[in-house]
Amino acid sequence: MKILVTGAAGFIGYHLVKALLKNENEVVGIDNINDYYDINLKYSRLKESGIDSTLITENKELIKSSIYSNYSFAKIDITDLIRLEELFKQEKFTHVVNLAAQAGVRYSLENPHTYIQSNIVGFVNLLECCRKNKIEHFLYASSSSVYGANSKIPFSEEDRVDQPVSLYAATKKSNELMAFSYSHLYNLPTTGLRFFTVYGPWGRPDMAPMLFANAITKGESIKIFNNGEMQRDFTYIDDVVEGIIRCIAVLPRSEPKADVFNIGNSKPVKLMDFISTLEDCIGKTALKQFLPMQDGDVKITYADTSLIQIEKGYRPNSDLKEGTNRFIKWFSIYYQR
Repeated sequence: MKILVTGAAGFIGYHLVKALLKNENEVVGIDNINDYYDINLKYSRLKESGIDSTLITENKELIKSSIYSNYSFAKIDITDLIRLEELFKQEKFTHVVNLAAQAGVRYSLENPHTYIQSNIVGFVNLLECCRKNKIEHFLYASSSSVYGANSKIPFSEEDRVDQPVSLYAATKKSNELMAFSYSHLYNLPTTGLRFFTVYGPWGRPDMAPMLFANAITKGESIKIFNNGEMQRDFTYIDDVVEGIIRCIAVLPRSEPKADVFNIGNSKPVKLMDFISTLEDCIGKTALKQFLPMQDGDVKITYADTSLIQIEKGYRPNSDLKEGTNRFIKWFSIYYQR
């Protein structure tokens, strides 16, 4: 397979690229390397994959990895349709995994247009390129946030998802609808993956695990919303990557060929329990600042993963304490060197 991975300098994208390369696939990664969070972390991820940041320029040309002969990378924004069309024509991909998106629920409250450009315009650009180039399978990142205000738990793919409580969630649901349309109209196989609270080494600094670890280490207070009554289905990055890989090679069996799967740990954890686990791994007690519920947040995420278990044989197997230990080990090396 020759696979395009968008968002390759991102958290999930970085880990997916490494796993695909170990399986001897040919991979091309693209990313716009925006400054939503520290770009040095993105460049460090790329370096781990053999991409020299000094060679990355605005000319959007592919750079060969110095570590993996089967990996190339270019700084390309998925909103740049002309360059995308050139890339698809040039590289002749068989599969595409779209992990490029403007992330973050709270950020969407202040910067709505950024989400429309990346998550809607960019997504349509990829769909069009996949359609025109006869891509065998298009996979894309959705989110557990599409379940919005649902009170029924665990969240199942059969649940209604027409009550998003943030613009970010609305764009992700829009992606699922657009993918279904392209599967129906053009027979393009598509698979959407609803990720649940991914954590692990090389994680995003705007996510709770990194924010908490950084504050606890420095002796600063951590902000705990909804007075700590939140629950999250923390899913270790290796389990997420395993789920994606299991979905890539197997086409949807539905008609039209448009699948959607939950990828989660299926074991919701109280936020206070997660903080306690972090404290144990770091060896330091957190200073806690309790705050009310934030706009756009949901009280609980809990994945029903029975569908992907049946269809793809996927089952997460990472223990929270083990995964947190791995995360803190990486965090200590990267941020305290």
